[in-house]
Amino acid sequence: MKIPVLKINQFEETEPLKDFYINSFANHISLNKKLISKPHKHNFYLCVMFTKGTGIHEIDFNSYTIKPGSVFFLRPGQTHFWKFDSPPEGFIFFHSQEFYELKFLEHKLHEFPFYYSFQNPPLLELPDKKINGLYKKLEEVYTEYIKHKPFKELKIVSLINTIYIDFFRMYTNNISNEKSHSPNYLKILERLEILIDENFQTEKLPKFYAQHLNITTKHLNRVVKETINKTTSELIYERIILEAKRLIVQDDESLTTISHRLEFSDYSYFSKIFKLKTGFTPIDFRKKYRN
Repeated sequence: MKIPVLKINQFEETEPLKDFYINSFANHISLNKKLISKPHKHNFYLCVMFTKGTGIHEIDFNSYTIKPGSVFFLRPGQTHFWKFDSPPEGFIFFHSQEFYELKFLEHKLHEFPFYYSFQNPPLLELPDKKINGLYKKLEEVYTEYIKHKPFKELKIVSLINTIYIDFFRMYTNNISNEKSHSPNYLKILERLEILIDENFQTEKLPKFYAQHLNITTKHLNRVVKETINKTTSELIYERIILEAKRLIVQDDESLTTISHRLEFSDYSYFSKIFKLKTGFTPIDFRKKYRN
C-alpha cells in the first residue's frame, strides 16, 4: 500500500491558478472522494478551517479531534487522512511555498510557528467569536479565486497573508514557549529541525548537528531542553521513528529492507528501538495500521 503524494493540479475545478487552490470543504470532499478517502501526502502547504462537522484528523500517526472552529496546518510530506462522524463544512486551501514567498520576499512561511516546527501542534482551536469573521475572509478569497480580474493572484496572496497573520496571533497566544524563549533559541531549534530532516538517515549523533550549527553539543542540548524539554537525541530519534512509521505503512518493502534504508546495523536492533519508542514491533504496527 504505497501512500500517494497528491499535487495541487489534481484538485483544480476551475481554470487553474498556478500553485494555489481553495474550495468549500463540503465541495472539496464531494469532488475529490477518490483522492482523499485513504491516507495520503501532499507536495504543498495545506490549511483547513471547519465551521461544522465532527470527527478525527490523523496527521503523522497522531489523532486530533475535528469540531467547529478547528483549524489544521500541514506541511509538505506529512501523511494524513480524515474520518468524519457528521458532515463537515468550512474552507480548505493549499499552495506551494513559491506561491507565497515570491510575493513576500522578506517573509517566509516557516516564520509562522504552525509551519516552522514539527514540535508545534498542527491544530488551532478558534474562539467562537472569531469563526464567522475568518469564514468571511476565506469566502472573499474563494470569490476572487473563481473570478477573472486583474491582479487576481496578487490579491489572493495578500488575503491569505492577512488570514495567516490572524491565525498566527491566536496560535501564539496558546503556545507558551513563544513568549518565554529568546528568538535566538527558537532560530537554532528551527535550523536544527531542518538539519535533522536532511540528515537523520545517516547522522544520528548530536555532535554532527552541533558542528553544523557552529555551537557546542552542550549548548545545543541546552537550547533543545529549554525550548521543548527534550534532548537532542530524542529529537533525532523522533524523526527517525516518524520516517519508519511512514515507510512501514506506505511501502510494501520488507521490514528488513526498511531498517537498512534507515541505516540501522540490523533488523533486530531497529525492531528493538521501534518498540521502545512506540510500544509496537514494526510488524505489529504495520498490521494495526493497515487493519
